[in-house]
Amino acid sequence: MFDTTERLALAGASLAFHHQEAVSVPRGILLVCHGLAEHSKRYGGFAHAMAACGYHVYAHDHRGHGETAAPDAPLGRFARRNGVDRVIDDVVAMRDFAVSRHGALPVVLFGHSMGGLVALNAAVSHASKIDAVAVWNSNFHPGIAGRAAQAILLTEQALKGSDVPSGLLPRLTFGTWAQSVTPRRTDFDWLSRDPDHVDKYIADPLCGFDASVSLWLDVFKLTFRAPRREWLSRLPTNIPLHLVGGDHDPATENGNAVLWLSNHLKASGFSRITTQIYQGMRHETLNEIGADEAIAAFADWCDDAVARS
Repeated sequence: MFDTTERLALAGASLAFHHQEAVSVPRGILLVCHGLAEHSKRYGGFAHAMAACGYHVYAHDHRGHGETAAPDAPLGRFARRNGVDRVIDDVVAMRDFAVSRHGALPVVLFGHSMGGLVALNAAVSHASKIDAVAVWNSNFHPGIAGRAAQAILLTEQALKGSDVPSGLLPRLTFGTWAQSVTPRRTDFDWLSRDPDHVDKYIADPLCGFDASVSLWLDVFKLTFRAPRREWLSRLPTNIPLHLVGGDHDPATENGNAVLWLSNHLKASGFSRITTQIYQGMRHETLNEIGADEAIAAFADWCDDAVARS
């Protein structure tokens, strides 16, 4: 069922999504937010595993990604303007749609990488609609380098506009991360130690595309927005939070950015935080050697989160 593309008609967009029905007594609804320059169909294995544990799984393509269609969002751009708001609204629309199908089951929001940025931002914006949040392999603390990247993007925007690929950001991110892996077989070995998954990513025409200047700017808005006190204060401090990273993931400074988020949330008063940094893993925990262990631990966490929600 997950391989079938369905569509949710929204104002100004046709949201492509995939879903997998729970195959046991339903425990909850799991919403999946994918990462930058990829798409929701890559999460099929994860969806099947979580459906077997009793979760109705929904994963949609963000605007500017995969098969989602919107007049102002070609591949590589969230929207002509207000992209962050549009993407968050899409998550809420998918949540409401899933609840309309399955009733008032607890809702767990999961995000990988950029999807983790989207997920936490959606949660702080619509706290009453989300019962638990999982943020995997996301960097909410790029520090001075992140602010410098924003300045570079604003300069590019002034010189050549928002709707063209950034010339510098791919080199500062993907290019730098590629060089962190030695020896390496491809420039995408930083994603996973599993060569089959890396090769599938490279061969996928909907993966690895150039993001526009506007998309990069929106990503940094998401990065710096959610951790601010005025946004975090909208979340109940007892909401279950599940944070995952890999100690060989260059996109999160080898897991240090994940630990920063964990400590930041604790300092902000959150009391139900589970943090795991997996040894040897790179950026795509779900596509890594040892992914089954990580998924099983996540399923156990979900069971506890929805039982106490």
